[in-house]
Amino acid sequence: MKRFLSSLILAGCFFSATSFSLFPQQYREFAQAQTLEELFYTFYGQKISLHLRRDTVAVSFKANTRSRSIQPLYLQLQQDLRRGGSGNTRSIGSNHRFDVDVKPLGENIALVNLPNGTRASLNTVQQQIQKQPYVQEILPILSRKSQPASPETKSEPVIVLPNEIVISFAGEMSESQKQIILLRHDLEVLRPLRFSKNRYLVRSKSLSGTEILNVTNQLTQIPGVQSATPNFIQATSDHMSQLLATAANLPETPHAAEHLQKQLAQLPQPKDTPISSNLLPLQWHLNSTPRRGQLLARTDIRATEAWRNSNGGRGVVVAVIDSLIQWDHPDLVKKTYKSGDRPDKLPGEEYGWDFSSQGEGDADTRLSSQEMAQIQAEFQDTFKLPSDQLLKKYQQLSGILKQHYPKASDSEIAHRLRNLIRTQIGSEFHGTWTAGVIAANSEDKAGILGVAPDTQILPVRVFGLRGAINTASLSEAIGYAASRNVDVINMSLGGLLPDEGLTEQIFDVLDANRNLVIVASAGNENLDGVGFPAGIPGVVSVGATNMTGNRTFYSSYGGGLDIVAPGGEIQNSLSGGILTTGGTWLDGFWQGMSVPDYAWGVALDPLGKYVQVEGTSFSAPIVSGVVALMKGEDPKRRLSREEIVSILNKTATYDGLKLSKADANRYRLQKEVGFGTVVDAPVSRPSGIFPKAKPVSAEEYFFGRGLVNADAAVQAVKQR
Repeated sequence: MKRFLSSLILAGCFFSATSFSLFPQQYREFAQAQTLEELFYTFYGQKISLHLRRDTVAVSFKANTRSRSIQPLYLQLQQDLRRGGSGNTRSIGSNHRFDVDVKPLGENIALVNLPNGTRASLNTVQQQIQKQPYVQEILPILSRKSQPASPETKSEPVIVLPNEIVISFAGEMSESQKQIILLRHDLEVLRPLRFSKNRYLVRSKSLSGTEILNVTNQLTQIPGVQSATPNFIQATSDHMSQLLATAANLPETPHAAEHLQKQLAQLPQPKDTPISSNLLPLQWHLNSTPRRGQLLARTDIRATEAWRNSNGGRGVVVAVIDSLIQWDHPDLVKKTYKSGDRPDKLPGEEYGWDFSSQGEGDADTRLSSQEMAQIQAEFQDTFKLPSDQLLKKYQQLSGILKQHYPKASDSEIAHRLRNLIRTQIGSEFHGTWTAGVIAANSEDKAGILGVAPDTQILPVRVFGLRGAINTASLSEAIGYAASRNVDVINMSLGGLLPDEGLTEQIFDVLDANRNLVIVASAGNENLDGVGFPAGIPGVVSVGATNMTGNRTFYSSYGGGLDIVAPGGEIQNSLSGGILTTGGTWLDGFWQGMSVPDYAWGVALDPLGKYVQVEGTSFSAPIVSGVVALMKGEDPKRRLSREEIVSILNKTATYDGLKLSKADANRYRLQKEVGFGTVVDAPVSRPSGIFPKAKPVSAEEYFFGRGLVNADAAVQAVKQR
């Protein structure tokens, strides 16, 4: 996969360096190829097909507009649509009423979901939305044609198309040449992308909706335009659907504190480790012996041994590019890197930056009071409301669950509904989960330990609520992290739309920082071929294994997979997950209500201070932590990225790993009929540059170079 991607990139760069005839006739012909029946954008010349959803629309709100009440604007919109109002109570009787659910997406956008079987047309709903004085505009929602619906909610992945394009010009383009191209296409610059070169966020002054795809595709045909991609807003909460589905049926753990103490009393602390904590025996990914015993093969990364032979990653900084990073968690508060005084310091910058906020962003990556107001009520409903009231209040979601589980009783549906909502809200702290895996280290030793307990994290937030992310923010975040001289960038995100401009940004960052290592999760789609951006050459892509040494049921594999690390599985037992730091312990979640005595969903404790989770999102930070341990033993940074990654791969092992019968059979089939690829992923016929590939072994097909071995990697660095 990475070879194919490389050939496409070479072709794209060659094209953009050709003559600068600004207005070729071909772009008009190209524009005509896209119709309402065929929506697409391109990635190095390859079409990425999309389709327009008819069951959901996105709504953006006017800046600095407040609800008529204290409730957030998305709830105000839901109330107005259900009442049939338009901001004027005297007109209620003359307007349509719609039984819709409205959910926030990021800071200033909401998704309006029409119920199944509704008689209301999408146009009628849109007309009613446009009457609201606080609504800025309605945006179309697209989906990948190849992506399946969520297994739990049956909802398709959400891709919002705003009137924004990220355009990258070739370096030799003059300012006047750039302006001519923008004027010709009636575009205006919203802002240059920070921490990047020759990239701009622009908007059309005359077009909107799906026509933005036409404009973007026209731009890609103009010599001098290196790339152009719509600034899609993607809702990665859909990529958490497997976790949500798994967590939905998890039982509650009564008397959680007593249960935990009994569990810990039965598990020994790992032996001969220079650092320990109360919960370390539960962290099987660091040392699996307490859980698996002395007789079974180890399926962990041998972190406790690595600590004996290293400084724990001291002096190393790992940038965590992710969602909410609640760095004041007791296990993280002393592990956060202060960026200090710099020529390009952002306003108020101290502990990283939040690129998910509007405008220039925000200096705080933690949950804001406004965001707490958006999610607190739903969270508390799951504890306060009896089952009948909960089902009635969330009738659209409960109706979907009843369709999916027709034999389930109302109480069983209510249980699933509670866990779905709680886990969805808990997963807003995905960045906190990731940061804990890398560097957690509580001073009182009552909590957990990260893979590199003496390293520091730089919090970089790119996700808004509900997993909202866009290309411009992610591109700036990567450039920002590199500008702060971090040693490792962890991106626990996958399944994003392939993006040419983002690929170029990652190449630029890697080329300019020869020691920087970027690690990304391979994806949770259980497909042959890693997702984007893990598939970009130079990025370390990480798959996931479970406590028994098998590939996890969700982990992607095959093309482009570099290495694997524990990612956890919780469908059989919550304790099979990766234990890390949670975010719902904040006082605001529990204000005005009693904390239960039971653990719920993925939470280890009633507050959700610690969670047990699954996903390649957590195998990636394990590898990032191992790289931090390695770099801690190379204080002068003598080793390049290529040398570090080479050591990482060479010291990985298949010991403790085993193929499931299903994977063994899958390999046999694929070997005979030819290797598959991620559905709808951009691939190319072999160009002749590379010889025909020979089939890899079954182990490499599913595990890459093997299970990362922290101790062996650290020892290898020390011997260089």
